Amino acid sequence: MKKLLLSFILIVSVAAQAQILEPVKWSTSFEKISENEFDLIATATIDAGWHVYSQSVPEYGPIPTTFVFEGSTNFLKKGNTKEGKGHEVYDKVFELDIKYFEDEAVFKQRIRLKTTDAFVVNGVVEFMVCNDTQCLPPNEVDLSFDIPKS
Repeated sequence: MKKLLLSFILIVSVAAQAQILEPVKWSTSFEKISENEFDLIATATIDAGWHVYSQSVPEYGPIPTTFVFEGSTNFLKKGNTKEGKGHEVYDKVFELDIKYFEDEAVFKQRIRLKTTDAFVVNGVVEFMVCNDTQCLPPNEVDLSFDIPKS
């Protein structure tokens, strides 16, 4: 009887783990713009049928995508994080015209180096992902960018 109960608990816990949805995967890279400027690039790969919202959404809409970068004496942030074109469509869930990204979203933050040493830029992205019938709770993902010695 104990083995049967243990087997049942194991099957239920495996099934519960399979129910966790993570339709967005984040990756980081950088692009050297000049001797002392780099673009930090955060790329969201989005599962089919899902979408991630823009950094700019209407009032009463979803949680916008936001980026926060840890301050450092090694660099200076230049301007705001830029995003790709995306799609502006009527969102059935929020009943609003909203800009969002499907398949892939690319965000770029320009920085100016204040050192020639290698260093790491750490940040966090907060985003909300939805499909045509549901939205998942907002999620935060840590981002890390390894800037090489120049």
